Amino acid sequence: MPARPGSILRKMSVPEDVLEGEVLERLSCGDEAAWYDFISRHEKRMYAYLYRLEGHADDALDLTQDVFYRAWRSIRTFRSGERVLPWLYQIARNTQIEKHRRKQLGRFSLDEAQEEVGFEVVSAARSPVQQAESAQTQDRVQRALMQLAPEYREAVVLRFVEDLPYDEIAQIQGVALGTAKSRVFRAKEQLGQLLQSVSDIH
Repeated sequence: MPARPGSILRKMSVPEDVLEGEVLERLSCGDEAAWYDFISRHEKRMYAYLYRLEGHADDALDLTQDVFYRAWRSIRTFRSGERVLPWLYQIARNTQIEKHRRKQLGRFSLDEAQEEVGFEVVSAARSPVQQAESAQTQDRVQRALMQLAPEYREAVVLRFVEDLPYDEIAQIQGVALGTAKSRVFRAKEQLGQLLQSVSDIH
């Protein structure tokens, strides 16, 4: 008997990063092949997120490794049927915060770091990021990001790089939905102004 259309639509609407069943069981048991697949699927996204927050490739790589180590240690607390990306973002955020509590970092040089993840800023101000095609422009984006307050930088990266909805951003940052929206709005306006000033100079 063929499946009813409603049941097919429900199956199609399940997010790809939902973790449950056999896969979750294998991860919980420490299955090496399962963990290899899990890390391969998510490591680039975690690295890109942390790179945008850190501004330095080596630090982002170290933090990414810490994220998956912590995920490995806490996978048994993960609830079957939940989305894994918000969980990983929360781990990444906590890992980065703890790092900066342990060590007060100065300004980073971006000469060795080039990131090809796209970035879109929806702002009233003209934004050169929307037409970015070169590593030089990506570098300007990163430098502008590093001038934002940490909570603004994180919010705008989660929204426009990681493409997360506002409710998940609020959950990750531990703030009210309205606060998350306000942070994204303020961040994109500040970022648009910073990038516009850089464009005018050049």
